[in-house]
Amino acid sequence: MSGQKIVVLGTGGTIAGTSAQAGDNIGYTAGQVGVAQLLDAVPGLQTMAGELLVEQVAQIDSKDMDIEVWRALALRCAHHLKDPEVRGIVITHGTDTLEETAWFLHEVLDARKPVVLTCAMRPATALTPDGPQNLLDAVAVAMTLGAAGVLAVAAGEVHGARHVQKVHPYRVHAFTSADVGPLGFVEEGQVRFTQNWPLALDGKALIAIENIANIDSWPRVEIVVSHAGATGSLVDALVGDGVQGLVVACTGNGTIHQRLEAALVHAQAAGVAVVRATRCPEGQVLPKPGDLLRDSQGLSPVKARITLMLNLLR
Repeated sequence: MSGQKIVVLGTGGTIAGTSAQAGDNIGYTAGQVGVAQLLDAVPGLQTMAGELLVEQVAQIDSKDMDIEVWRALALRCAHHLKDPEVRGIVITHGTDTLEETAWFLHEVLDARKPVVLTCAMRPATALTPDGPQNLLDAVAVAMTLGAAGVLAVAAGEVHGARHVQKVHPYRVHAFTSADVGPLGFVEEGQVRFTQNWPLALDGKALIAIENIANIDSWPRVEIVVSHAGATGSLVDALVGDGVQGLVVACTGNGTIHQRLEAALVHAQAAGVAVVRATRCPEGQVLPKPGDLLRDSQGLSPVKARITLMLNLLR
């Protein structure tokens, strides 16, 4: 890659959050500080990157992330990835739905350059905010020779979009890649690899990025959970309300309460696409002969929902 420009796209989140008291790390309002202001507050960032291009795509709490923001973000990423002068993209994002945004971008972008999502668990007004270091690390990853794919960088770790998951509601080290582990670590501005970069899609995205701009109505896909005492009434209500796809967060190796499973099989027979994913934080469903519902091929429930939604667009 000959380009030296790093594009930074802001979407809000805790990294851009503020609180009335500097010591308050939970009673803050997300998405208050503009991304340009965030970058200006990070010493050494301008000297690290050849040139920074900054855009504010959204300014929200990531708990409120929706498909229209995803669409806008994907289109801006696709635009900049085509520019030969752009070396990589950094996205500032909230932690709550970062893993979902990462997977959506992985599925729709031909990311042969790095697209790096970063975040913070503490607001910008914290006594010791974690956002500035995460931004430095994200830019370092975006500038690393050979970096590619959609990535997440936080607390000195580099994760791939497929496996990254938020596993803690408060601590700074809130993300893992479960039993797969991080792709690498950022140490004093240098990336130490422990795995290969995720393969780029090489033009074989589930849906062409051009089509995303023209979609009027996205398929409705919901998630239901199997648990002790589960019934099928929620599934029946969703089918009656016109749902097009269902992901069930299963117990164990894709097991489902018998009453809930009966409702899901009935929904599938009525034309609703149904996918199983385990609610366990590690491992994946191992399919077996006789399964009535297909599995998510290792995706978590929230990521399986995204893939099912994009498949239904075909």
